[in-house]
Amino acid sequence: MTVMTPLSLSVGAQTDAGRRRTVNEDSYLAEYPVFVVADGMGGHDAGDLASAAVVEAFRPLVGQEDVPPEAVTAAVARAHAAVGQIGGATHRGAGSTLTGIVAVRQNENRLWLVVNIGDSRVYRLIGNSLQQVTVDHSVAQEMVDAGTLARDQMSNYKGRNVITRAVGDPASEADYWLVPMVTGERLLVCSDGLSGELADEALRAGLALGGGTAQTAHSLVAQAVERGGRDNITAIVVDVLAGGANPDSDDVTGGLAHTGAAATSSIALDEDTRPSVRRGRRR
Repeated sequence: MTVMTPLSLSVGAQTDAGRRRTVNEDSYLAEYPVFVVADGMGGHDAGDLASAAVVEAFRPLVGQEDVPPEAVTAAVARAHAAVGQIGGATHRGAGSTLTGIVAVRQNENRLWLVVNIGDSRVYRLIGNSLQQVTVDHSVAQEMVDAGTLARDQMSNYKGRNVITRAVGDPASEADYWLVPMVTGERLLVCSDGLSGELADEALRAGLALGGGTAQTAHSLVAQAVERGGRDNITAIVVDVLAGGANPDSDDVTGGLAHTGAAATSSIALDEDTRPSVRRGRRR
């Protein structure tokens, strides 16, 4: 019988309205086993309600052990329904991004199930190497994929806030990835208010400085405000202190496992406008 090392995590979170907004339309949940960020759309009458509804859809997972992937897809479905209801009651509609990590278990191995809709992001730092786990659902990302826009130009592209999937639109499926939970790794879950102000190298440097999770989250958000604070800014920093895989094992170096929404059930483990069917714009 395999005895698993007790899991030990350190978590810090910070959010700020930024310099140009009077209302913070970001919401987050950072309680084991779920760490998610939602960036609302819809203006003062709906954006903050939409992101809060996304977070509340995931709250039933808090405190649970051995969360099955189906519980995560069910939370996404609840979020879609809740945000759709909010949008239907407002003149301009409502929507939200969703990104985050949920701790799951497979064959006595601890894994992160990463979920994403929109352009909020999950990053992973192992050693000094930073990897963006999620892929943006945005026009800018499509241009990068097509070779018509450089990655380092995304934050200044005039259409950077146009997203192609949003919570509240039932046709916007979530993307999922299964990644091993690794002892010593640091994860960042953030809204685009952070990644839009801080380049990859600035994020890597900020995460690698060695400060605690709360200090690091506060520092990253403060840097984003100082660099312009054009949007609401939210960051969750998670350290795996013990209980994950050995960072030198083959299981860690084997790469990411990506799966679509339908497959998760079989995994063993600056103007707010109304979001359209496949595309929305955030201020």
